[in-house]
Amino acid sequence: MKNKLIIFDTTLRDGEQSPGASMTQEEKVRIAKQLEKLGVNVIEAGFAAASPGDYEAINAVAKTITKSTVCSLARALEADIEKAGKAIEPAANKRIHTFIATSQIHMENKLRMKPEQVLNQAVKAVEWALSYTEDVEFSAEDAVRSDIGFLVEIFDAAIKAGAKTINVPDTVGYSIPDVWGHRMKTLIEKVPNSDKVIWSTHCHNDLGMAVANSLSAVLNGARQVECTINGLGERAGNASLEEIVMAVKTRKDIFNLETQINTQQIVPTSRLVSTITGYPVQPNKAVVGANAFAHESGIHQDGVLKHRETYEIMLAQDVGWGANKISLGKLSGRNAFKSRLSELGIEIESEETFNATFDRFKVLADKKSQIFDEDIHALVSEEYVEESYDLYKLIGLKTASETGKTPISEIEMTMDGKSQKSSAEGSGSVDAAFKAIESIVQSKAELLLFSVNNITSGTDSQGEVTVRLSRGGRIVNGQGSDTDIVIASAKAYISALNKLHSKYERAHPQV
Repeated sequence: MKNKLIIFDTTLRDGEQSPGASMTQEEKVRIAKQLEKLGVNVIEAGFAAASPGDYEAINAVAKTITKSTVCSLARALEADIEKAGKAIEPAANKRIHTFIATSQIHMENKLRMKPEQVLNQAVKAVEWALSYTEDVEFSAEDAVRSDIGFLVEIFDAAIKAGAKTINVPDTVGYSIPDVWGHRMKTLIEKVPNSDKVIWSTHCHNDLGMAVANSLSAVLNGARQVECTINGLGERAGNASLEEIVMAVKTRKDIFNLETQINTQQIVPTSRLVSTITGYPVQPNKAVVGANAFAHESGIHQDGVLKHRETYEIMLAQDVGWGANKISLGKLSGRNAFKSRLSELGIEIESEETFNATFDRFKVLADKKSQIFDEDIHALVSEEYVEESYDLYKLIGLKTASETGKTPISEIEMTMDGKSQKSSAEGSGSVDAAFKAIESIVQSKAELLLFSVNNITSGTDSQGEVTVRLSRGGRIVNGQGSDTDIVIASAKAYISALNKLHSKYERAHPQV
């Protein structure tokens, strides 16, 4: 393992803990397939004990994935580990990732346990997990604030119990690179039999240093990095997979390590995760942002035109940019469309769903001259969202906006299969549309976020709208896309309303 770096992706578990980012089983399977296509070594598919829905989703991923290792998180509790073991049972390669808090603040205030009790529980957890799989990972939650001596003791015990991977997490994003690298180096030096396990790091981004801390750990002996697509995750997120991978690839002079990641799948994976979770990628995001390879400055443009490497340290094509335009159009047939879906790694098993998605494609092709891969992902996601959550459906929307006059929107939608119509005024067309919808559904939900992003370039691009709603302590994201931004907004709002009414919920792993 000296020259290999294991990429452990936790988008489906830790990433899903972002507010409103909960996924359906079908969405988790779609992302898992893309992660396998990307070349991820380990896919943490969820937390089996969190909810029946998460258990079923992990099980579905385990039945689907054949190359990557499928992992479930589990607290150091026998019931948790049993659920994790059963959930991953069908997987060709399976892992249980068990954890317990080791910092004084966590042990005293959350666990209400003494250090010796925590150590004993950790050993039991590893032993329980080994009855389901030989591949067991142990994490010391909040290792960043844990006593180094206690970490040495508990890691030694976990290794003796049979753990194959030892994960050192900065659970609260507290550390800085020099300190984190030194902690990793110290642990590897002091823990007996440290050479018998893979050392892993899991860093949160609360101070904006998750990637830097992860890479510092790698330089000091870690050979597994736990990360997420687009840096998704609770609070400020996790270390970004794309940044970790491209840093290691670009700076081979520093790291001298290889990953098995197919970097040309990075951008498609980023777009898929963004579409499904409702979390748009900021334009200046490293590697996958729309501006990551754009040059505005005249000096920069001149340099790049003369010699690309004057200002670009990576090839845009190496991470999947520049190859996303397809020749599909309104005259394209079903076979061409199905072929492109296959190339994108999108499998639609139901003929009815395929037909509905193809119909959406034809409508979109009439509206814009060029169809991009991102458009296809948006079409498929929208179709599956409607299938999964179908209490409310948009039938039609008419808006009127004129300078000096109050905008008004008229909406027609179905509620539990029954047609409803309403109209409302607002400060703008979108506001009026939302109020018209609310006059029908009376959801009493609070609007937390309204975000607009273009899926592709050009004035005929589909607008991608994210709406975040909160009600009764539950937070959901809805997403809609259309070449008309008001229609996209209405779709997103209705999507969020449907999720509020769905039975699909996740419990927080730390609760």
